[in-house]
Amino acid sequence: MTDSYVYAAARTPFGRFSGALAGVRPDDLAALAISGTLAKVPGLDPGEIGDVVWGNANGAGEDNRNVGRMAVLLAGLPTSVPATTVNRLCGSSLDAAIIASRTIETGDADIVLTGGVESMTRAPWVLPKPTRAFPAGDVTAVSTTLGWRLVNERMPKEWTVSLGEANEQLADRFGIPRERQDEFAARSHNLADDAWNAGFYDDLVVPVEVDGKGGTLDRDEGIRPGSTPQKLAGLKPVFRPDGVITAGNASPLSDGASAVLLGSGAAAERIGADPLARIAGRGVSALDPQMFGFAPVEAANRALRSAGISWTDVQAVELNEAFAVQSLACVDAWEIDPETVNAKGGAIALGHPLGASGGRILGTLAHRLRESGGRWGVAAICIGVGQALAVVLENVTEKSR
Repeated sequence: MTDSYVYAAARTPFGRFSGALAGVRPDDLAALAISGTLAKVPGLDPGEIGDVVWGNANGAGEDNRNVGRMAVLLAGLPTSVPATTVNRLCGSSLDAAIIASRTIETGDADIVLTGGVESMTRAPWVLPKPTRAFPAGDVTAVSTTLGWRLVNERMPKEWTVSLGEANEQLADRFGIPRERQDEFAARSHNLADDAWNAGFYDDLVVPVEVDGKGGTLDRDEGIRPGSTPQKLAGLKPVFRPDGVITAGNASPLSDGASAVLLGSGAAAERIGADPLARIAGRGVSALDPQMFGFAPVEAANRALRSAGISWTDVQAVELNEAFAVQSLACVDAWEIDPETVNAKGGAIALGHPLGASGGRILGTLAHRLRESGGRWGVAAICIGVGQALAVVLENVTEKSR
């Protein structure tokens, strides 16, 4: 068995629902993330890429028919480069990286490109096919943007509550008040703004042409500089009249793509770059569907055990902020320093295009470790229908030595 490493990462800016990226197809967003990542390793012959593993959650519209393969072709890679698309909902692109790391470690390929994409704006409405021709009644179009749809009636009702209601239940279970959630959300916005202003994301984000006339989106669209808990406190609850979850302390619907290049240690010469981090541990977990927000707790613990380390060794955590309440529940359970978590902002500010978020947190984590010189980091993400994934990275850049 050989080790697998992160060599490069890039992503598009994340756009708000019906925002600047609304006119850009998801396969084009994916191609941009691929091109942006490969531009960081100009010495790599793209024909050397042994496989592409791509994440996507919806797949009901322009991202159909294996969007990973479509992105490879649109990015201009040789037609000899294969690609597959995987779907583990919000964790799809982190799952893609996990699959790729195993591919490298078993020797099936030396270089694998991973990533993911989602356009929640362009996700279509769908109509179920009738069981017989020409039914006389009305048919309802179902949105594929987010959450449960076309639910099997045999599913227990408590499992199929909305994502928001599921997190209201988490708030009840763990006693996490609205005030803490709003504080966490304001922190996310302000840290994201600080990171952009300091230039942290300049090396990670590829601008997207948005109107065909030279206009570009070059910064995440959802960041609200100057956010405060007091401002967020004025927002009304969304899922319960007396609830705690608002549009301000939950991640927004988003559009975007991310990519991460993985390879073996022996592939460094062909890639033309030194690796950033070693994939040292992986973890997957599952529990009752409505408890999905808490699932990263065990996934990360398993990844740490796989890496042979503990939370006391970890200097940086990237936890996808689907909701402030689930993020706080996980941080509390891990009993870690909250300041190590999402130090460059999180999904509440940056956005959460489902299939792209896992690649975003993995790429961000590798760059945080390179910047700080810290040795160990954890990337973790909750997944609808009660799952989670986590990856442990070990910094292998010179700054960590």
